[in-house]
Amino acid sequence: MDTFINNKAATSLSNLEAYLKNHDKSFLAEDAVFKNMSTNEDIVGRDAIADMLHYMYHIAFDAKAVIKNTAATENNALLEAMFVGKHIGEFAGLEPTGKNVNVPLCVTYDLNDVGLIQRARIYMMTDVLVMQLTAD
Repeated sequence: MDTFINNKAATSLSNLEAYLKNHDKSFLAEDAVFKNMSTNEDIVGRDAIADMLHYMYHIAFDAKAVIKNTAATENNALLEAMFVGKHIGEFAGLEPTGKNVNVPLCVTYDLNDVGLIQRARIYMMTDVLVMQLTAD
């Protein structure tokens, strides 16, 4: 049993690390749900989640997640990172400022039985992000 659990945890961590490289939606369950904990918004489904991530990292910002730590168990995973980039498109009613941002980001993941992401809770300090975009 311990070997199975250790193998599943290793698979979960491997899947998480592969997913984080380019947000490959094949690592998401078809009916996955991402919850933005700042806004309480749910993004439902593999394609909607992929669209949201594309918007954040390539449309509103030219950004990346600079990973600080990852961890995974059989059923859960965690990402600690910094959202780092440049504001290049409309975000939260703000027109592009061209300003650089560097914002703490934490995401907790619930994994299904085959190690795909089923649920995620996104903890991003959006107040810090908006402050960086509106500061003189």
